[in-house]
Amino acid sequence: MNLSFFDQFSSPCLLGIPLILLSMLFPALLLPSPGSRWITNRLATLQSWCIDLITKQLMTPLNKSGHKWALILTSLMILLLSINLLGLLPYTFTPTTQLSMNMALAFPLWLATLLTGLRNQPSASLGHLLPEGTPTPLIPALVLIETISLLIRPLTLGVRLTANLTAGHLLIQLISTASAALLSIMPTISILTTIILLLLTILEVAVA
Repeated sequence: MNLSFFDQFSSPCLLGIPLILLSMLFPALLLPSPGSRWITNRLATLQSWCIDLITKQLMTPLNKSGHKWALILTSLMILLLSINLLGLLPYTFTPTTQLSMNMALAFPLWLATLLTGLRNQPSASLGHLLPEGTPTPLIPALVLIETISLLIRPLTLGVRLTANLTAGHLLIQLISTASAALLSIMPTISILTTIILLLLTILEVAVA
């Protein structure tokens, strides 16, 4: 029985085709294609507003030279938002619960950020390896520790994201199973468990 709780983390396939590809394709088909007018309908207006909001939130902390990353970062944000929200639907699969996908997205972007910083601002980038006011005897040890921390950052953040999403999905399945099992035995406890399940679902939507 315990093994079935982890079946949700395996990608369902039909005729060898991962169904997550089909589920991601359908919302994309609903998005309106650009026409000759700026605004064609309400859905296009909502889509433009969401993309503008995401881009503004991502680009506001960056200076003007960093705005050339807007397209890739906004596309990544929309991709993650789509697959995380689709993963909350019943009988679906969340690719971001797999460490391999998180690492595949985290490592190239981390490496690009690191190399860009070393190329454009080498002094400031290397200065982060040594906190200000460090005693002289501790400098070699702190530089080594900060370098190791910098190198393992994509791994630690990827593992943390994977653990958060996996734990949330497991809790939802465990609580929903308990609520269904208690419905015929203790209806009051089952209703309380369902309320907890709804609160947890709202939390998972925020996490997604």
